[in-house]
Amino acid sequence: MEEHRPEPSRAYRWFVLLIVSLPMFGNYYIYDSINPLTDIFQKQLGYTDSQIGWLNSSYSVAAVITLLIGGVLIDRLGVKKAMLLFGTICSIAALLSAMGDSFVTMVVGRTVLGLGAESLIVAVTTALAKWFRGKELSFAFGVNLTIARLASVAADNSPTWASAVFYPHGHDALPSWQGPLWLAFGIGLICVMAGIMYWWLETRAQRQYQLGKPGAVDKLEIGRGMFRYSPSYWYIVGLCFTFYSAVFPFRTFAVKFFQHVHGIPLEEAGFFNSLLPLSAMIATPLFGLLVDSVGKRALFMLFGTLLLVPVYLMMLNPAVTLWAPTIMLGIAFSLIPAVMWPSVAYIVEEHRLGTAYALMTLIQQIGFFALNWLIGAANDWQHASETNPGGYALGMGIFTGLVFLGFVFSFLLRKAETGPGAHGLETIMARASDRAT
Repeated sequence: MEEHRPEPSRAYRWFVLLIVSLPMFGNYYIYDSINPLTDIFQKQLGYTDSQIGWLNSSYSVAAVITLLIGGVLIDRLGVKKAMLLFGTICSIAALLSAMGDSFVTMVVGRTVLGLGAESLIVAVTTALAKWFRGKELSFAFGVNLTIARLASVAADNSPTWASAVFYPHGHDALPSWQGPLWLAFGIGLICVMAGIMYWWLETRAQRQYQLGKPGAVDKLEIGRGMFRYSPSYWYIVGLCFTFYSAVFPFRTFAVKFFQHVHGIPLEEAGFFNSLLPLSAMIATPLFGLLVDSVGKRALFMLFGTLLLVPVYLMMLNPAVTLWAPTIMLGIAFSLIPAVMWPSVAYIVEEHRLGTAYALMTLIQQIGFFALNWLIGAANDWQHASETNPGGYALGMGIFTGLVFLGFVFSFLLRKAETGPGAHGLETIMARASDRAT
C-alpha cells in the first residue's frame, strides 16, 4: 500500500518559489548586462554595431538549438539536475564574457549563454508546476517573472547603482567595460547557488511530502502536422515575430542610441531603457486581469500595435522628450504580451499546445537573431554615431515597418475573431469566481 504523505506547507512552497526565481534573476541580469556597455564597447574595443548585434544574435542561434533539444534533456535529467546544469552553464557564459579580450571570445560567451538560459527558463517553469496548482500557479508564475524582470531593470540601471564598477578611476577617466561584466558573473553565480539550494529542497521534500508531477515541457515535435493550425494562430505568431523583433533588438542598441541622439549621459540612458521591463513588472498583470474581465483580446492587441507605430520615429527626433515615446512603448510592451500568449490557449487544442508555444518561441528567436544583426548592419552602413545621429534613421525605420506589419497581423486577427470561425478571443471572459482571490 502506497504511503500517504502530506503536501508541503505553504511557507515551504513559497520559499521554494523564491529560490527557483533567483536563477531567473541571474539569467536575465547576465543577458542584459551588455545593454549599458554598447557605447563603451565601440569606443574602447572598436566594436562595430554589426558586432554588437552579433552578441545577441549568437545567443538566439543557440536558443533555437535549445528549443529543439532542451525539453528532451529536462525530461531525462529531471528538474533539479537540469536547473543546476543550465544554471552552471549560464555562469560559465558570464565568466567567458568577462574574461573575453577578443570579440570571438565574447561571442562564444553569449552563445553558451543561449544554450543555458533558455533551457534554464523551461526548467524553472517546469519546477513551479510541481509545487503550485490552479490560481496559486498563475500567481507563482507572475512572481517568478517579476523577479526576472527586476534583474533587467537592475542591469539597465547598473551605471547608477554600480558606478564604482563602471568608473573605477573616477568619472573623469575612461569607464570600464570589463568591471561590469565581472559584476554580471558575480550575480550570475546566483544561478548555481540557487540550483544547489533547490536540489536540497526538492530532495528533502521528496522524502517527507507528496509533490505534484512536473509540468509538461513545451517541445517542438517535428512532424507533418506541426504547421497545421488555424489562420488566427498564425496571425498571433506573425504579431509575436514583429512585436518582439521590434522591441528586444531595439533594447540592444537603445542606451547608445539615447546617448547619441538625445545627448544624455549613460546613467540617464540606462534609466530610460529600464522603463520597459519596469512597466511590464507592474502593468502586465493588471492588463491580464482587465482582458479576462472584458474579453476583446484581438482588439487590445490591435490597440497595442497601433500605439507602437509612431514610437520609433518620435524617438528619432531629439526635440521630442523621451518620456512620451518611452511611456507609449512601455504600455504596449505590457499590454501585448499579457494578451497574446494566453490567447493561444483559446485557439489551439490542449494536446497540441506545447508544440504551438514551442513553434511560436522558435520563430520569435529567429526574429531576435535576424533583427539584432540587421539593425547593427544598418547602423554601420549609415555610419550612425555620436557625430552622425541621423545615421540611426534607417534602423528606426525598420523597426517602424515591423510594427506596421504587426498592426496588419492584429487587424487580420481581429477580423477573423469577429467572423463565423471565431475562437472566442473577443467574447470569453473569466468568471467572477475565477478572478476572486
